[in-house]
Amino acid sequence: MKKTLIVKLIKIIVLILVSSFIMIEGLIIINGQEDKEYDVEYLVVLGSGLWGDVLSPTLLGRMNKSLEFIENNPNAKIVVCGGQGKGENLTEAQAMRDYLVLNGIDENKIIQENKSTNTMENLKFTKEILKKSDGKDNHKIMIVTNEFHLFRSKFIAKRLGFIPYGMPSKTITSIAPKYFIREYFAVIKSFFFDR
Repeated sequence: MKKTLIVKLIKIIVLILVSSFIMIEGLIIINGQEDKEYDVEYLVVLGSGLWGDVLSPTLLGRMNKSLEFIENNPNAKIVVCGGQGKGENLTEAQAMRDYLVLNGIDENKIIQENKSTNTMENLKFTKEILKKSDGKDNHKIMIVTNEFHLFRSKFIAKRLGFIPYGMPSKTITSIAPKYFIREYFAVIKSFFFDR
């Protein structure tokens, strides 16, 4: 009798985990699409690591997607996000700013958020910088990040009071499964802890 109850309990837990995985991955995939209609004041580019002082392939993809956005929205101001992590010779924000300037973007349009170490901090510190700059609370922003990361990024941004839109950068196919699976756990963590 006791054994049957334990087996039933294990089956229920497995069913809940599988269902939550399917639901959250569905939200990640559906929300990884580009918002076609938007009215934004700022482009916010989330960091993704450097190799010394070289943009990682993931970050390079985000930067190139940002250049596309800037070409079509020349009046938007740009916030580049990311502090200096292990193995990085400078802040991600500085490397991103340098890349944009190298590609013809006016450095006066670029704002650096250079203290963050994760998505929550990227957006929280950006919020503080923008509020200090113009006193507003509900900035309209276009977030550039990878498609697997857009759902969580926009979710956190809404919690912080932004009006967020998203523009995804394509993830390298060989590493995509790892990042999509990892994001499932990150979404759960953010739901409970990122406030």
